[in-house]
Amino acid sequence: MQRGFPNIRHMRVFLETARSGSVSLAAARCHLSQPAATQAIKQLETTIGTPLLVRSHKQAVPTTCGALFEQRAANAIRHLKEGASAARRETGLKASASFEMSVTAAQLRNLIAIANAGSFTVAAKALDLSQPTVHRTARSLEAIAGTPFFIARSSGVRLTPAAEAFVRGAKLAQTEIQQSFEEISRELGSERGTFVLGSLPLARTTIVPQAIHAMVSSFDGFQIRVLEGRYTQLIRSLREGDIDCLIGALRDPAPADDIEQEPLFNDALAIVAHPNHPLAKKRNLQIEDTLSYPWIAPPKDTPAGQYLFETLRIEERPNTPVRVVSSSMAVLRGVLAQGPYISVVSRHQIKVDENLGVIRTLDVPLHGDMRAIGLTYRKDWKPTQTQSMFIDYLRQFSATGTQN
Repeated sequence: MQRGFPNIRHMRVFLETARSGSVSLAAARCHLSQPAATQAIKQLETTIGTPLLVRSHKQAVPTTCGALFEQRAANAIRHLKEGASAARRETGLKASASFEMSVTAAQLRNLIAIANAGSFTVAAKALDLSQPTVHRTARSLEAIAGTPFFIARSSGVRLTPAAEAFVRGAKLAQTEIQQSFEEISRELGSERGTFVLGSLPLARTTIVPQAIHAMVSSFDGFQIRVLEGRYTQLIRSLREGDIDCLIGALRDPAPADDIEQEPLFNDALAIVAHPNHPLAKKRNLQIEDTLSYPWIAPPKDTPAGQYLFETLRIEERPNTPVRVVSSSMAVLRGVLAQGPYISVVSRHQIKVDENLGVIRTLDVPLHGDMRAIGLTYRKDWKPTQTQSMFIDYLRQFSATGTQN
């Protein structure tokens, strides 16, 4: 099933029918005639591709697929309401006008595309629509919301704070609907699913590849997307629903109230160099022994960088040895091979490189260098059954990887 929104009014009619057991009551609550409400449910069932209600002369009861969709659709509507409330707070508007009740699926798709692209033109291409159509739909959404959502700039378009608040609710709603499609496809016997994993450097070497291989070997219809990036970028994508889960070093405290962190294991840091480094075979070294050599430092906003700059206070040395700043293992591996460079990195992260003989851990004792590695996800995120299996593989290989 295609990622996106069904007709939102149709979803509301279905939810009211599922809650009350009556199409007539649902029609009254949604200010529709009973024939219009009945038609709305039929059109929604056509969009989903399966019956959602079993109707009799007494009551309308959700089918198994209908119950799956009901829960996700209710969550989607809740996210839209919360996003609209946040947008109103940004503008100081009173909460009396619930514009999310009038927004259309086309407007939501349009908003998300513009937010992702930063341009009406690029969004139009992504949606396979004309630029005037996208622009017209965007302005109609502003009219419904009663506040500006888009600010033109030379390089494209920028979202206002109100639009940023609402688009987060829209993206989370879209994620719920996509999960409902995947759950229904599983119920109908067609195993389809996706998982978008944000991966920080440490987990990329062994844990993520092993979990991916196990999952792909078990499910033909399951697709995994792995996104890499800086922690701040990934955590924003996670909170907006673009990422399902993040694996890597945990933060203390958690970055936001709506974030849950699940520790998997503790990892130590190591001072490293190339096996041909002058210090590679020496024992009982101290950090001072490394300072006459050029250092490759992790960025300050990473746990390893915080340790180097805040605990070891390497920048406060009379002549700081830091010559390169990078979080890329490819850069680290390449620069270490060029000369007598030194760095600090996760022991788990360099396990493969140590086994291959391209990186050597120096005999430099460290203190207070342990950090928690684990999963980060939204507190209200409910994975599908298939997504839960992939999470279990990540847990499994995190546990076995620390024992090897």
